[in-house]
Amino acid sequence: MEHNILVVGGNGLVGKTIIRILKSRNPQINIFIGGRKGGTGNHLKIDVTDPGTFQVILEKKIDMVILSVNDKEDNILRFAIENKIDYLDITKPTPDLVKAYVLAKNRTVQSRIVFSSGWMGGIVNGLVKTLSGDTKDIQEVKLFVYYSVKDLAGESSAHFMAENVAKPFIRYENNSQVPVKHFLDSEDFDFSFGIGKREAYNFDVPDLYILNQIEKIPNVSVKMTYNSKFITWLLGAFQKVKIFNILSLKERRMIFGSSGNGDQSVFEIIIKTKSRNEKLSLQSTKGQAELTALSAVFHTEELMKGLHENSIYFSHQLHQPSSLLEKLKAYESINIKTSR
Repeated sequence: MEHNILVVGGNGLVGKTIIRILKSRNPQINIFIGGRKGGTGNHLKIDVTDPGTFQVILEKKIDMVILSVNDKEDNILRFAIENKIDYLDITKPTPDLVKAYVLAKNRTVQSRIVFSSGWMGGIVNGLVKTLSGDTKDIQEVKLFVYYSVKDLAGESSAHFMAENVAKPFIRYENNSQVPVKHFLDSEDFDFSFGIGKREAYNFDVPDLYILNQIEKIPNVSVKMTYNSKFITWLLGAFQKVKIFNILSLKERRMIFGSSGNGDQSVFEIIIKTKSRNEKLSLQSTKGQAELTALSAVFHTEELMKGLHENSIYFSHQLHQPSSLLEKLKAYESINIKTSR
């Protein structure tokens, strides 16, 4: 079957990386690039804030849309549902994910609608299932994230942090919603891959919501540290004395908007059951953009197999956990360790 796949936001860092990996693994498919400027050939003018530009999606007979740019009003999602087009979204912070999920559940869905907005393209939740085949056995999941300011980064994550750093978010303790703020409640953690001991602080990612509300794991937390201990400490100090509350959005964007030339990205998952603790450590030597894009490609390839019925999915639900793990291990820039 011929596939016509549109990457909206395909001119951005993650979008370009998705296209590169998808083309290299699936040279037979037709890939279209959607952006505000548009152009000729496979470059389409699509503005997520202007549904009037979406008609070209039907004209080009697009059968799958990958959304890699923020669509706050969910215009692309509505269009995909109305026109029975497969949809994969890797962009949404937790509040926007919840809103879009509710929107989709209240519509008649006759395509595959996939939300893939968890950490690094939504693979964490699939890897949790690798550690424990039945999430009913899991009492707690902790996710620890190592983020390097030297890594290549798009502006969307920086903008999210700038907009939300002073607002509380939710983590889950015994199925109770506990309001917390970024960069508070430090916890010492010994990171793998030569990173060593770091103080890690509260961090909001959609996996908190997905693991508790969808997978019914009662205790879920996420902590993050920067490669620079000083930057990590400074952000914690700013939050404690409420400096973020008095800074303008522009000033907060300047704080979080740095991007380097590339560095490793690492996350570690710890699960606790009644009988054991297990840990999975993952390193992407090419950084977070590569891993996020690779995850999106894995999800796309699962959809192209045509084995999933028309419905709403979170991306980890597309995969057999062991298969996802083996695909990640086979990729040249990914290193994975597991331990008890």
